[in-house]
Amino acid sequence: MTAPNDKPADFDRYWQQVERDLAELPPCPEVEELPIRSTDDSVCYGIRLTSIGPYRIFAYLSIPRGEGPFPALFHLPRYLSVVEVLTQGLSMKKRAQYVVMTVAARGHRNADKPFAGSFPGLLTHGIEDPLRYVYRGIVADCLRSLDYLLTRPEVDRGRVAAVSLNDMALIVAGLRSVFCAAAGVPALFYRTRELAPRTTAYPQEELNDYVRAYPDRAEAAWRTLAYFDPLHFAARMECPSLVWANVVTSPWSGDDLGPLARLLGPRAQCRHGTQSTYLDGLYQEQWLAEKTGVAEPALPEHWQE
Repeated sequence: MTAPNDKPADFDRYWQQVERDLAELPPCPEVEELPIRSTDDSVCYGIRLTSIGPYRIFAYLSIPRGEGPFPALFHLPRYLSVVEVLTQGLSMKKRAQYVVMTVAARGHRNADKPFAGSFPGLLTHGIEDPLRYVYRGIVADCLRSLDYLLTRPEVDRGRVAAVSLNDMALIVAGLRSVFCAAAGVPALFYRTRELAPRTTAYPQEELNDYVRAYPDRAEAAWRTLAYFDPLHFAARMECPSLVWANVVTSPWSGDDLGPLARLLGPRAQCRHGTQSTYLDGLYQEQWLAEKTGVAEPALPEHWQE
């Protein structure tokens, strides 16, 4: 048995193979303008791309009207089936400031054929084998989408920020040194063997359910999850990062995130959530605006009141 935080010996080879698999497949982009999802300030497109498998994935791409290039927000998939152009509750005026790309990876709505993910269920799909684990494909889907985003002439490549409500922003920023900032929540994969048994909250409880149901597969599952632990990507991250503790999607405290914060180094900020969408959201919007060079963050009207 390996120690809980051990990095798999073939960690680098595992992710190098993902990159090779992607490189062997042309993205074959299909771009469709979506007038119903456009605004006075932005034009929205539906983007379809080929990822490993091969598998056709989807992303929304919102581009401000006017002269670019613009800073960009790269939104990684949440642990929900539905993907929105912009996360519900945020100000639509952000779409006048940023190019916004929101990824629908395999299993998510608009990318759910032939595979429709279940929630809960996706987190443990194929977990017995790191080569078959669904999140290997999902990370590849995010990398493929990012590569496409960076081809767009409207994007200022020096001002692209990764944002997620889980570990995905940290994982992708660890694999690609292209971001000016990354904001994420260690939730799905962070120190799962140690921390998941401490909670009954989902999505972490999905892992506990799996181990109880299949105790003979537990060792293999924990090993697979170790390939995705943000701890093992931290040393690769070159951009400033904002890491959230004690928020709705992750119960871990600032003390729990200590090992990650230390590995991320002085450019990382570990922020303790207040459980207030307004207070936490305001802080993150101001932080992102500073890192992307936006003079004033666009805030929802009800926050300004």
